[in-house]
Amino acid sequence: MRTSVKITASPHVRSPESTTQIMWSVVFSLVPVIIASIYFFGPSALLVILAATAGCLITERLFGSQPGSISDGSAMITGLLLGLTLPPGFPLWMAFLGGFFGMAFGKIVFGGLGQNIFNPALVGRAFLQAAFPVAITTWPVRPENWLTLFGSNFALPFMSPTADVVTGATPLGILKFADEPVVAPVSNLLLGTTMGSVGETSAVLILLGGLYLAWRGHLNWHIPLSILTTVFAVSGLFYLLGVSQFPPLFMLFSGGLMLGAFYMATDMVTSPVSAKGCWMFGFGIGFLTVIIRIWGGLPEGVMYSILLMNALVPFINRASQPRLFGTSGKKKTKQEDAS
Repeated sequence: MRTSVKITASPHVRSPESTTQIMWSVVFSLVPVIIASIYFFGPSALLVILAATAGCLITERLFGSQPGSISDGSAMITGLLLGLTLPPGFPLWMAFLGGFFGMAFGKIVFGGLGQNIFNPALVGRAFLQAAFPVAITTWPVRPENWLTLFGSNFALPFMSPTADVVTGATPLGILKFADEPVVAPVSNLLLGTTMGSVGETSAVLILLGGLYLAWRGHLNWHIPLSILTTVFAVSGLFYLLGVSQFPPLFMLFSGGLMLGAFYMATDMVTSPVSAKGCWMFGFGIGFLTVIIRIWGGLPEGVMYSILLMNALVPFINRASQPRLFGTSGKKKTKQEDAS
């Protein structure tokens, strides 16, 4: 009696969870961070996040070629992450435009989900950084009335927003550029009671969300661990040598490092496939972040560090290929081959 055998292409070991389930799990883990951002910055934070997300969803709907690309949650994640990297007083039309650019030129132009080289949310953020440098580095002070909306949110398209609130600087900016730098307490950085982007709300909540994803197996824990370890070690060394004013704990919990380490660098499409490659990838991100923060012209360096290392992922994958089963791993000489 003959039995038919079905032969299919790899991979032959499949995960019980689909891409859609993983994506919406990431969205679920971001809910506490979004709620915290709304609590600290008011309704303006929600409007910025919604505008960026709308730009991503509409672009995916109009130009995405893959069926079910809206329901799989990937565009939703891109919009949420982009919105969390923006100031709460950011004009809504700019946030929408950033969502469009991130999806169109960070994902769709490469062929859709699984084909992109760079993290789409950071592509959108980099575009906004280059196109609107003043608006994206204007940090409004939190109003006394929680219901107060920042007037700059409703600036007309292609018109300069008028700031109607007092503006300040982020802890990173104060420590880097102020004549008399003041180091923000670590407790404020952990809880999020500082000025900054919408996602610079609570390092604790971001850490808990990242641990949840690692427990579910939805992110490679080697990446955030290598990033945070590298940042702490390298910044601590420079601080002890007296070449940096950034204490290691301040460097670790300030800015967008926690959000980038757990939610952007761990993007399955744009990160290495092997554990060894992930360590190399994370070390590069951490080292570049410290270098840019200390000697760069901008106080933050997480975005550029991740994008630069995204470009190196194909080379990292090639350099970190595991040894094939049954081979010695040594290169044979021509004489050995002849014998």
